[in-house]
Amino acid sequence: MSKKPYYISTAIAYTSGKPHIGNTYEIVLADSIARFKRAQGFDVYFQTGTDEHGQKIELKAEDAGITPQEFVDGVAGQIRGIWDLMNTSYDKFVRTTDKDHEKQVQKIFKKLYDKGDIYKGFYEGMYCTPCESFFTSSQLVDGKCPDCGRECQPAKEEAYFLKLSNYTDRLIEHINTHPEFIQPESRKNEMMNNFILAGLQDLCVSRTSFKWGIPVDFDDRHVVYVWLDALSNYITGLGYDVDGNNEENYGKYWPADLHLIGKDILRFHTIYWPIMLMALELPLPKQIFGHPWLLQGDGKMSKSKGNVLYPDDLVDFFGVDAVRYFVLHEMPFDNDGVITWELMVERMNSDLANTLGNLVNRTISMSNKYFGGVVTNTNVKEDVDDELITLALQTPNKVVEKMDKLRVADAISEIFTLFKRCNKYIDETMPWALAKEESKKERLETVLYNLVESICIGASLLESFMPETASKILSQLNTSVRSIEEMKEYGKYPSGNKVTDAPEILFMRLDLEEVMKKVEEMKEAQLKEVSPQKEEEPVIDIEAKAEIEYDDFMKMQFQVGEIIACEEVKKSKKLLCSQVKIGSQVKQIVSGIKAHYTAEEMVGKKVMVLVNLKPAKLAGVLSEGMLLCAEDENGELALMIPEKKMPSGAEIC
Repeated sequence: MSKKPYYISTAIAYTSGKPHIGNTYEIVLADSIARFKRAQGFDVYFQTGTDEHGQKIELKAEDAGITPQEFVDGVAGQIRGIWDLMNTSYDKFVRTTDKDHEKQVQKIFKKLYDKGDIYKGFYEGMYCTPCESFFTSSQLVDGKCPDCGRECQPAKEEAYFLKLSNYTDRLIEHINTHPEFIQPESRKNEMMNNFILAGLQDLCVSRTSFKWGIPVDFDDRHVVYVWLDALSNYITGLGYDVDGNNEENYGKYWPADLHLIGKDILRFHTIYWPIMLMALELPLPKQIFGHPWLLQGDGKMSKSKGNVLYPDDLVDFFGVDAVRYFVLHEMPFDNDGVITWELMVERMNSDLANTLGNLVNRTISMSNKYFGGVVTNTNVKEDVDDELITLALQTPNKVVEKMDKLRVADAISEIFTLFKRCNKYIDETMPWALAKEESKKERLETVLYNLVESICIGASLLESFMPETASKILSQLNTSVRSIEEMKEYGKYPSGNKVTDAPEILFMRLDLEEVMKKVEEMKEAQLKEVSPQKEEEPVIDIEAKAEIEYDDFMKMQFQVGEIIACEEVKKSKKLLCSQVKIGSQVKQIVSGIKAHYTAEEMVGKKVMVLVNLKPAKLAGVLSEGMLLCAEDENGELALMIPEKKMPSGAEIC
């Protein structure tokens, strides 16, 4: 009988930098679900990868002095290295710079254009560079990006749009008739009430202001907008082909059983992605789960706070499986989870070292001490055994029930409830007392057998969440992992089997004070990285000009201006032409700063302007003023901007 296919994906990680533990939580969560589905007998396909295009990447590469491809190659390697460090069992690692992906994205764009679902227009709105997203003024929160809280800048450019209105009613119907489609329920309500029912604007799906993206092959001034590009990975990674020459994996695994994504990008996955699929006449994924965030105890992780937790640093402290346990166990189903160093040390010492590690160590040590490591089921039962055996048989079903609802933290708690019951069973049966009486030998053998059998069931269940630990436990017990089906029968551990001679310590207890000393050193290093010690700035002396009278100075009028639009002067390699709002008027000012600022960077800046300079033509373009800049000894220019927030038109005196 062939296995039932199950396709799970994560959002693909943006290659802007090294992922912290909050980013890493998602891949570990997906891995635990994928492993558990395999244990249930499913044919699992687990896909992840990296999102590598966009303006933000282009700017970061420029700052680093390398090409965008070199930049994303480095970061993608770093991300994949951390995914591997965390022992995640993905089947496919997609990169949006993969040539087969890029080719299919171009085909998807062209197909939707030919159908009339994509059209060329003109976009003007507020743009958030970090999120690579356009917003209307009404969508901003306190004038800032509703997703990341950063400043947005006015932007205006020619663009292609996806006509969302063609499919909005159909999307609403799908969500209403498929209550499992968006989970948790609170996320569905948020998407429906705040976005879909409020009215959808057509989605900008191309850009002309940067080049690092997939070119629109029939209009090479445009590159494909990053979200249409990134979202398509879920089908291109399976071998989807617009022309119908699909690879086997696409036919086998699509539609996806589960898209696992962070709550901050739920809008893109539950609105834009389903509409794209409807336009392509493809089935929608069965479920999209927007997981909450994992936060530091003092709020969202930030280098400026020195509180960013990186997976490799945590692994150095605690080990891979301990970190997996922390992030999975401490995350509620639909609320943000909190992780602190104090909590991690507490969990390490209590749950892992004591409840689990000590249980396994004691059981193996007693088996060796009393019976030379041989575990025999003499089946001399007493009433106290029934509660342990019943719980051991119930636990797999309880874990399956929790995992079917994606309540991973609750599933882990069920497993540790079994381990805690094993510890209580030791206290109840007192093997050390039984060992003192020869007549109690068979009863002692039964007690130790029950412990080993119950630990085997618990460890097999634990394999999805802490695979290395489960493997170590089962290896020391000289047995192998069981499937969910095999756990339905109690007593499968072979009677007469021999455990290891010397049990391995699974988790070492940690001293909180020593850990916190090292943490403070890490925080200081992060803060130095954000705010390195300033080198002594050079002093620049320039040749003094002739003195002027006060009346001469008073003839010049300086005001604060706001750049509302900017473009390159086509006939010049040096000039930018800015539209500068100064009070109620707008002046056109040409500046020789193209080598230092892009046209996009200029928009939204408040600058100091010499307003009453006599108009002149530069490269044939009229200039009605001058933007004030500073220049260093290397010829680098910096616009002079007000230190404090000042309105357009404010006088500089």
